[in-house]
Amino acid sequence: MADSVEYPDLVIVGAGLFGLTVAQQAVEHTGARVRIIDIRDHIGGNAYSYMDEETGAEIHKYGAHLFHTSNKRVWDYVNRFTSFTNYVHRVYATHDGEVYPLPINLGTINQFFHAHYTPAEAQKLIAEQAGELAGTDPANLNDKGIQLIGRPLYEAFIKNYTGKQWQTDPAELPAAKRLPVRFNYDNRYFKDTWEGLPADGYTKWMERMIDDPRITVSLGVDFFDESQPYNKEALKAAGVPVVYTGPVDRYFGYELGDLKWRTVDFKEVRYDEGDHFGCPVMNFSDADVPYTRAIEFKNFNPERRDAQNPDKTVVWEEYSRFAERGDEPYYPVNTDADKALYARYEAKAAAEPNTVFGGRLGTYKYYDMHNVIDTALTAYEEQVAPLLKK
Repeated sequence: MADSVEYPDLVIVGAGLFGLTVAQQAVEHTGARVRIIDIRDHIGGNAYSYMDEETGAEIHKYGAHLFHTSNKRVWDYVNRFTSFTNYVHRVYATHDGEVYPLPINLGTINQFFHAHYTPAEAQKLIAEQAGELAGTDPANLNDKGIQLIGRPLYEAFIKNYTGKQWQTDPAELPAAKRLPVRFNYDNRYFKDTWEGLPADGYTKWMERMIDDPRITVSLGVDFFDESQPYNKEALKAAGVPVVYTGPVDRYFGYELGDLKWRTVDFKEVRYDEGDHFGCPVMNFSDADVPYTRAIEFKNFNPERRDAQNPDKTVVWEEYSRFAERGDEPYYPVNTDADKALYARYEAKAAAEPNTVFGGRLGTYKYYDMHNVIDTALTAYEEQVAPLLKK
């Protein structure tokens, strides 16, 4: 196979943000010929989006994706390929039939307790509500949550939501270092310097990143399928540098065992109304609602209101569960056992001289989009560029 194929200078496995960034940088800085392959039928990885014809909403196929960063290098880079709306992310939660702003802030606290506490009074109240756990160092999330924000707020907004999210009693989860509580009325979800959504959608942004004749994309191609030329063994034999962004345990045939992930299932609900929730994301923090949150996509883009259907809206309910092999891996579970297993895979990856591992799946890490781009820019400079100069 290797003898009959003219291979490019670089093959990238995975058309997500990590792979696209490396491809763009390789072409820009070295003029390399790059082939991107992806087993999916679209580019963009989990940030891929498409337009819903009935409602005019931009659907984020793999769940809500919101761009935010305080990293100027990343912000300058992404603005080469897209402009951003002035969208500011704010989240609300339904608890016991009432809607509250999140993260927990002074507005949430005063609404919850039907009070008008000052910031100092609210801090004192929460400290008192830690009860017998005040001054201790709990090892599990349940007790740590009570210690950090007091039992009433923890049980209303964190306990059941987290239990649904992880399918595990919070008493069996490791303690959080902190839980976000603001003693003012700021309900902006992110604190980053820059925030927004790509003005004409995620997919258009990513198409521009690789709009170069030296970059070729092959979709529906499995890196491990030896009947196609860009497979793992053929590329190794040909000495072609590879950037691999798939699951690191899959690369090695799961020979050390499977890394554990959480996945997300979505249930689509359509309503004969223009706006169902009045916000893009509504959390459901009570145990009797089986899903963790609902996403109403039209509300991410109020600037497109004139192009949207005023009588129809689409909502995705989000259900969290542990992933099995074949599911979409979203969030690394990251138990001590998983971390130890990944360290063994990481050592094997380091011994692959012509392959660079990157992205969420390739490094068993949870990344926001700006983290993916930042690590891709660094990986290009430190790992990929030297391979292309050989």
